[in-house]
Amino acid sequence: MCWAVGLKYTDGFRKLWPTVFVIVTLAASMVLLASAARTLPIGTAYAVWVGIGAMGAALLGIFLLREPVTIPRVLFLVLLLVSIVGLKVTSAK
Repeated sequence: MCWAVGLKYTDGFRKLWPTVFVIVTLAASMVLLASAARTLPIGTAYAVWVGIGAMGAALLGIFLLREPVTIPRVLFLVLLLVSIVGLKVTSAK
């Protein structure tokens, strides 16, 4: 989620430090996905990884970038959280 929000600050990769931040956090994110894929099925690991990133980016957008908070948006974020937890809890090792 950090690299996704960081993209907003790179100005199309023209700003050095935000670009470095995006590259470093993206690499760290990939390492964490690879680590999760060791113990979870890849479909579950990837879905949870994407879901956490999407939820985190949406929440950071709300809190950092003052994006709108609407009832439908909050409802779908809650549904996303339920889906992430459900996939993790029901995944076979």
